[in-house]
This record gives sequence, C-alpha cells and structure tokens, in this order.
Amino acid sequence: MTREAEGPGSTGSRPGSSAWRRFRRHRPAVAGLMVLAVFALGALFAPVLSPYHPNRTDVTGMLARPSWAHPMGTDELGRDLLSRVLHSGRISLGLGLLAMAIAVGIGTVIGAVAGYYGDLLDNLLMRLTDLLLAFPQLFLLILMTALFGTGLLSIALVIGGLRWMGVARLVRAMFLALREREFVEAARAAGAGALPIVWRHILPNAWSPVIVAATLGVAEAIILESSLSFLGMGIQPPTATWGNMLRSAQDQIVQAPWTAFFPGLMIFLAVLSINHIGDAARDALDPRQGRR
Repeated sequence: MTREAEGPGSTGSRPGSSAWRRFRRHRPAVAGLMVLAVFALGALFAPVLSPYHPNRTDVTGMLARPSWAHPMGTDELGRDLLSRVLHSGRISLGLGLLAMAIAVGIGTVIGAVAGYYGDLLDNLLMRLTDLLLAFPQLFLLILMTALFGTGLLSIALVIGGLRWMGVARLVRAMFLALREREFVEAARAAGAGALPIVWRHILPNAWSPVIVAATLGVAEAIILESSLSFLGMGIQPPTATWGNMLRSAQDQIVQAPWTAFFPGLMIFLAVLSINHIGDAARDALDPRQGRR
C-alpha cells in the first residue's frame, strides 16, 4: 500500500514518534536530558564510581583544594566531595522523584473525583485545594517535618503531600472538558460504570498536562528538599544531600569555596535541565503542535 492510499490526514507515524521529533528540536531540553542521564548514572553507580567512601574522614586532608586525588576537593572533615556529590545525587534525585510521584497520585485522584462528579463534591475539594495553596509552603514544610521527622520517606511524604494542588487543578480542568465528550457518553450508554469510564476513557486523554506538571514538579521538590536541608530540617548528616552539603559549607565558603560550589552546581544543573525538559515536553505533547 502506498502512502497516498493510507487515508486522508495520515502521516504514517504514531503520535509518540511525532512528539519525540518535536521534543528533539528543543536543543536545551536534549542537552538537559543528557545532563540528567549523566546524573542518574552517576547516582546509580555511585558505589562503583566513588573514589572513596562518602563518610570517610581524613584529618590530614581537611579543606584540600581540587586535585587529581580529590577532583572536587575535600570538606571540613577531609571527606572527598566527589564521592559525597555522587552519593547525595541518589538522595536528592530519588527524593524529588518519589515526592512528585506522591503528589501526582494524590492530585490525580482528587482532581478526577472533583472533575467527574462536579457539584458539591467539586466545590468542597477545590476549596480545600485553595485553602492549602493560601498557606506559605515553606512554613508548612518546616512544620510538618518537625512533626513527622527528617527521614527520607517522611520528607518525601511531606513534600508530596503539600505539592498535589496544582496537579489536582490540572486534572479537574481536563475532566471537566472531557466528561461530556462523545466517547464518554458512548461508554455510559454501553453501561460502563464511573471507574471504568474514568480509568479507560478520560484519564488516558488527560495525562499530557500532568506529565509536564510532574516533570517540573521534580525540580521544585529538589529545591524544597535542598531548602529544608540548608535550614537544618531536611536529611540529617552524615547522610549527604546536595542541600545539607551546602549547609555544611557555610562556614568555609570564603576559605574553601569549592565546598559550596560543587553541590550548588549540581542543584543548578539538575533544576535547569528538568525545567528545559518540562518546557519541551509541554510543546511536544501539545496536540496543536502536530497540526503545524
């Protein structure tokens, strides 16, 4: 069969491949994807790649400048910064992903219920969302971590539990737009219940903005964790994160600026890369882009 015989409007390619082509045109996003891949591999293989144990101290090598022996230098306890940066990437990146997975799960459920059923339930859930959005997020994070502890899972649950509101609004808006469409009415006419309609028909068509919001939310979660750790309310030493490495570097920032530069650079590059990926994903998943 020739391409002309495939039918009107046929492009001969799947939507996923078209979105990937549009994504690849965004060069900063492709570069960001490569940076994140390097970070992810470094975090995954940190025990193999690290030249030293991240918590190994050396009183004879405290605040050593970057060298062949210590490419990123050492900190105030003589610990190798490269080893700590690699291991802390596992915590910072993993916590960002886990927190956003929790936020997406909560936000999707609340947004779907509010958007599908509407009326009083919609009003109650959206007023709860507005109430939580009105509170200062950092203040709530500090309060919740003080109550529930500073472990990895606790902080992920706290951040995820306080970052679902934007996802809920997005999902609700998509459900309000989709719940009266013909394919949903056809499913109702065929006798499908609410759960099958939501799961099989509406939700798959509402994922695009959620994916974009989740991508950008990972960057926000990394910044929030770093902020908490910098304030002493995050993951506690000797476990290394980029945020608590910055906190430890406060007193040495003039004498040994590399102790703050490298963890700060990791946060900067990770957040910048994720933001570029999110921007490109938004354009690539926009159905209007495919008609240009």
